[in-house]
Amino acid sequence: MQNLLLPNAAAAPWCAQPRRRPSRLPVRASASSPSAPRRETDPRKRVVITGMGVVSVFGNDVDAYYARLLAGESGVGAIDRFDASGFPTRFAAQIRGFSSEGYVDGKLDRRLDDCHHYALVASKKALESACLAAGSSVMEKVDKERAGVIVGSGMGGITAFSDGVENLVTKGYRKISPFCIPHAITNTSSAMIAMDAAVGFRGPNYSISTACATSNHCFHGAADQIRLGRADVMVAGGTEAAIIPIGLGGFVACRALSQRNDDPGTASRPWDKDRDGFVMGEGAGILVMESLEHAMRRNAPILAEYLGGAVNSDAYHMTNPRPDGCGVSMCIRRSLEDAGVTPEEVNYINAHATSTPAGDLAEVNALKQVFRDLSRIKLNATKSMIGHSLGAAGGLEAIATIKAITTGWVHPTINQFNPEPAVDQFDTVHSVKQQHEVHVGISNSFGFGGQNSVVVFASFKP
Repeated sequence: MQNLLLPNAAAAPWCAQPRRRPSRLPVRASASSPSAPRRETDPRKRVVITGMGVVSVFGNDVDAYYARLLAGESGVGAIDRFDASGFPTRFAAQIRGFSSEGYVDGKLDRRLDDCHHYALVASKKALESACLAAGSSVMEKVDKERAGVIVGSGMGGITAFSDGVENLVTKGYRKISPFCIPHAITNTSSAMIAMDAAVGFRGPNYSISTACATSNHCFHGAADQIRLGRADVMVAGGTEAAIIPIGLGGFVACRALSQRNDDPGTASRPWDKDRDGFVMGEGAGILVMESLEHAMRRNAPILAEYLGGAVNSDAYHMTNPRPDGCGVSMCIRRSLEDAGVTPEEVNYINAHATSTPAGDLAEVNALKQVFRDLSRIKLNATKSMIGHSLGAAGGLEAIATIKAITTGWVHPTINQFNPEPAVDQFDTVHSVKQQHEVHVGISNSFGFGGQNSVVVFASFKP
């Protein structure tokens, strides 16, 4: 999530050349043979995706979510959760009609912040899709001490905290809920998922909070737990529910939000010359990640393979990207090195593309530093339809990336009315879905504080 202020400059020399891939890393296919196997000498365990779960403005079913993305629908509309009439931005990709029935205990359901509601529902749906449903014989056989959770949030339980502050100011400290702090902190989602009686995972459990790069950081951390042999199964992703007055007002104060109140459905317009800021979204995107051996041992459905990822820092500015793009381009290069693939093998990119003036161009410039043959690459922006879900964005976009791999269809980028010349060399999947066999896909997420994260997925090749 980058802000609006700084122009872009030419790339600095130190980031101009790719690093040499270490020989210990796996080598996958060449551009002409994307299905070539990995090297057997790689000591790390292979990581596969066996389940996905979503809570989104397009509902809580992964297939329905992706179908509406493929249809090019906008999930953005007027805010009706609270009176937003006094704000310069009065719209968002707000979830309506959400129910956690059947997934969250009734007493707990009444107490939880929506941030944690979304995480619990998406996680349990992901486990169900991985054939690890509560009470199943397969779930009972999982070694719970080698199963963990890394689910993060950019803002945490912001409603719980806001309610606590309001009670403190209007009624005094005695009226603050005892659940204010436990339900406000960012690690609560990971904790609640693990301690749920139907899950009970006692392995690695923590939360990562890196603003809008959160989900990818969680995937990266979860994969490392598996690769290094510390866990067999990890539930990982991000969750966010920040469409409340303080959340909206805070981003208004940052001058980060679109103010296209007359036509909110077209407000999120990545790479369009007339973009004027991002649109707030919310939800959760969760993956079940497993070692290949564990997944095959239990005959799990394997949706895709996590090839690798990388995280780094711009070390530059709290809200703006580095104008030279070096932090982002280096993060992409390192993710490909970690995955053992070359830039030429990548033919799909799910971009961060928030619809901010500076951020969109900085990402495009960084991509140009890494990828030479842009004509082969489909580049799209999920946020054009579901807005920017902050810490959950990478989770929702990883699911879109994996669905592109499994279906052979990439969703459009909508609201491209007057595209920037900078994206002329890319196929940004203008307005209508396209059929495309994804060999290797990457998903980018960047956050306030200069946090960069990139993950790499491909179809599973035994």
